[in-house]
This record gives sequence, structure tokens and C-alpha cells, in this order.
Amino acid sequence: MKLTVVGCSGSFPSAESACSSYLVEADGYRLLLDMGNGALGELQRHCGLYDLDAIVLSHLHADHCIDMCAYFVARYYRHEGGRCPALPVYGPEGTEHRLTTAYADTPSASSMSEVFDFHTVKPGSYDVGPFTVRTEKVRHPVEAYAVRVEHAGRSLTYSGDTGPSKELTELAADTDLFLCEAAFTYGKENIPDLHLNGREAGTAAQEARARRLVLTHIPPWTDPVGNLVDAREVYEGPAELAAPSAVYEI
Repeated sequence: MKLTVVGCSGSFPSAESACSSYLVEADGYRLLLDMGNGALGELQRHCGLYDLDAIVLSHLHADHCIDMCAYFVARYYRHEGGRCPALPVYGPEGTEHRLTTAYADTPSASSMSEVFDFHTVKPGSYDVGPFTVRTEKVRHPVEAYAVRVEHAGRSLTYSGDTGPSKELTELAADTDLFLCEAAFTYGKENIPDLHLNGREAGTAAQEARARRLVLTHIPPWTDPVGNLVDAREVYEGPAELAAPSAVYEI
């Protein structure tokens, strides 16, 4: 598998990065994990606008899904070759309604489903193209899922947004690459069931025996280097910060 970081900023885009979005590729198939603010523009640096094969949305906060509205415009109003066929989109219950409402019900309340084939995510395992995708519900104010993508004996686990969660640690067990949020600062923010800090992300990676840790979803107001230092204090494997356009071979 190849993982490309399309965007990795948390909460809102930074001057350097769009919000959460990650492109996973194998066997010519392109799966996108999340499409937050600014991601659609950055995505076009890495693949064609109409070259995606499926999308998985971890949850329905704007910094993980709102550019789906812009992508709807690109797919619905495409002129050359006619309207795009419906693209599989996997998201929490209510995804179609959330995106339709964000786009103000135009041109009609059913227009989203004309270009997106919506599937409701629940805890479990399912096939998406050549990938086996496993999802587990994690701790966040809205329904949210961590996502594990497996192919040819290799695995990537993406935390989505979550507070400390045994479900996340179990999902990430022995994963080759753990793409884990670290939005909070250790010793500063302590809001239950919202986000992880760097130390908590490192602890999750250590308990999961993850082979590599990449910290992501760090908001512009948070010191990323400090979070990385905190993670390395408790995680024994290689750890680094996600960066726009970074590519990982898994």
C-alpha cells in the first residue's frame, strides 16, 4: 500500500496544510480517508479529480468531511463525458443528510445520492476494492470511527478523532503504520472523550505494538514538536509528524 498525506491539520486548515485527508493506494485502486477543509484542492496534486474509487469518512465534523460538498459540485456538474457515476462513500449514519444540509438541499434533497453511493459504517469488517477495511467506534462527541485498512498482509490504522480508547488500541494491534491524532497538549488540555495528546497517542501505539507512529490532526495552535517529544517518551518505535504530501510505502 501507498499512503499519501493530503492534509493533516486539525480543527481548521493551517497556512501549510489542509485538514484531515489521506490517500491510500494499492493495485491501482484509490481510497480516500476523510475530506476535510481544503482537502479537495490538495488532492488534485496527487490524483485526478475523478480518479478516486471510494471514500471513507471517519465522522461528520467539518474538518473531516466538509470538502465533500465541493466534490459533489465537481462530480454533479461535470460537463465533459457527462455526470460521474455514483462513487462509494462509507460514513456514519446520517452522512447523506449531513452533506445535503451543508449544501442547502440544492439542486434537490436527493442530488447527493446521484453521484455518491452512500453506505453506513458500523463496527465490523468489509471489503472496499482490494482492501479489507475494519472500523471500530471510538470516543468523540459525535459518532466516530477509527479505520484499519489491510492489503496483502500489511496494515494501516487511522485513529480518526478520539479520546483514549481501548477500541482504538485493539484495532491498531500490530499495525504496520499507526496514523494517530494528537490534537491536545499533555498537561494543558484535559477534556474527556474528545482528543488525544502526544503522550496518549504514544501510549496507544506502544500498547498496540504498532511498528511505526505518525502523529496527525495537530491544530495550528498546538506545538507539534512538543507532541512528538511526548509521544517518543512512551513509544519505543519510530515516530514522526505527518506533513502535507508525505508518502509512506506500507
